[in-house]
Amino acid sequence: MDSLSQRVTSVTPSLTLSVTNQTKAMRAAGEEIYGLAGGEPDCDTPDFIKQAAYTALTEGKTKYTPAAGVPELREGLAKKLLVDNNLSYEPKDICVTSGAKQACFNAILAVVEEGDEVIIPSPYWVSYPEMVKLAGGVPVLVDTKESNKWKITADEFEEAMSPRTKMIILNTPGNPTGSVYSEDEIKGIVEVASYEDIIILADEIYEHLVYGEEKHVSVASVSEDAYNLTITVNGFSKSHSMTGWRVGYTAAPPALAKALSTIQGHTSSNATTFAQYGALAALNDPASKPFIEGLRGEYDVRRQFMLGRLKAIPNVSVVEPKGAFYFFVNCTGLGLKSVNLCDKLLNRYKVAAVPGIAFGHDSGIRVSYCTTLDVLNEGVSRFEEFCRSH
Repeated sequence: MDSLSQRVTSVTPSLTLSVTNQTKAMRAAGEEIYGLAGGEPDCDTPDFIKQAAYTALTEGKTKYTPAAGVPELREGLAKKLLVDNNLSYEPKDICVTSGAKQACFNAILAVVEEGDEVIIPSPYWVSYPEMVKLAGGVPVLVDTKESNKWKITADEFEEAMSPRTKMIILNTPGNPTGSVYSEDEIKGIVEVASYEDIIILADEIYEHLVYGEEKHVSVASVSEDAYNLTITVNGFSKSHSMTGWRVGYTAAPPALAKALSTIQGHTSSNATTFAQYGALAALNDPASKPFIEGLRGEYDVRRQFMLGRLKAIPNVSVVEPKGAFYFFVNCTGLGLKSVNLCDKLLNRYKVAAVPGIAFGHDSGIRVSYCTTLDVLNEGVSRFEEFCRSH
């Protein structure tokens, strides 16, 4: 259609949604599929959060709120950021969004102009480059190394910079790799960003899913420069199994925060009102902490199970993920492009995984442990059979 804008026609459809839809269609046709492609917790939203939203509904909290969110939630998020992340923000510097995805897009729209470059470490979450394109920017993809646990270094960042560089996106813990940046690694990247006042979009949606001795460090917390350059993105989807509720948020220095709220005021307006009260319960209810700890503990069991199984499979390699709930499996030794690999795996072995090309790495696949140990065991066994046959 000739009337469509170039920014829309340049965007690549989501391969993760494509895999999900194909899997659903096969299941609807009666096939048993072992799903390792999931990107959301496999448990329900806790009842105390549901009850808070229900109470909000019965109390008539169904009207517009301020575009940036109800005051109580923004105040609660300011307290959370101070206690959990050592970050001091005023409630006015926080914008509640319709999911962390909108928070990321708002941040990119607020900073990136036509032709500006945004540095994105690869493998990356599928939507980052497309969001940059929609904003008129140019994604600059920097291949990271498996030997460095799929993390960009300060030197690699500096080498990729140009006079057009406006932003770098850091996702820690990361999707699809599960990589977690250390404080020293973040400081090195911030030092480079500060040379040219490059904004850092810090996507920290998986902050509560960090395992072993690893610690989550908020990018904006490592220095004054980091604070002044960083837009922090977070939400409730992964930590509280609230993916369908669509509640995320940004936190940023005042000038950036005002821009983010302005964008929201003229696009979606407020996040769903009663969902915000569910998010407030996720922040404040005493049952929240044990829920998160239980979720993290369960995923750690699955993570360690998967790690042992995947390391024993020939012709593939994995880096131990320290966060999130994914493995990024390097399948270079199989000699197949990722879409072809995943197609064979799904249609012949009934195992759903996401092609690495969706994340910028065509010789890998992403597998998730957001499912039961029984499904993981059978799915990995079938994947191993596939790898041995190739």
